[in-house]
Amino acid sequence: PPRSTLFPYTTLFRSRVKRNLHAGEIVGQIVAVLRDQGVSPPLQRVNIVFMGMGEPFLNYDHFMKSVRLLVDGVGIPESRMTVSTAGIVPRIYDFGQEAVRPKLAISLNGSNDALRSEIMPLNRKWNLGELMKAAREFPLRARERLTFEYVLLAGVNDALEQAREVAELVRGMRAKVNLIALNPGTELPYRTPEQERVLAFQRILVAAGIPTFV
Repeated sequence: PPRSTLFPYTTLFRSRVKRNLHAGEIVGQIVAVLRDQGVSPPLQRVNIVFMGMGEPFLNYDHFMKSVRLLVDGVGIPESRMTVSTAGIVPRIYDFGQEAVRPKLAISLNGSNDALRSEIMPLNRKWNLGELMKAAREFPLRARERLTFEYVLLAGVNDALEQAREVAELVRGMRAKVNLIALNPGTELPYRTPEQERVLAFQRILVAAGIPTFV
């Protein structure tokens, strides 16, 4: 079942997974929202991001089938879709070979292995070296960029030195970085960084030639 996540793919949210959604159920949710909002693609533009209800690449076959159904049956072009992964490295390679696929976003959230493993235990299985190798080898289309998502946590991963480490990870790639100041919640052991701290982090990445958005 759907669940709200402010900080996806970490151990912060432990819910029992009963089963994965089938492709028709994924498409059905989207179609229901489009109908409710009175939106009719392809005449009206729609952007879709697969994230926040779990890891899409752990339900890979149904996720990809839903993409094809949305393109062929609903009229939403693949260029208007993005999938966000916590870093399931083998599936990143599979995804790059798909004839029809959304754009790729990767949740980074840590600038080195020790930090990322603390925030995202998945990093212990596929570390930053493996993840960034897959990202650098990903076959981008014309005018396409990878997106790296980085949730800023006050006093944890928002230091200027960590910004410089992120810049080194991404340097030379056709990529952009989305910085997300944590949305606080009572169940979260983290704090939202001050705005100036967020902007200072952004300035370091921009100075390194990396398009970076808050």
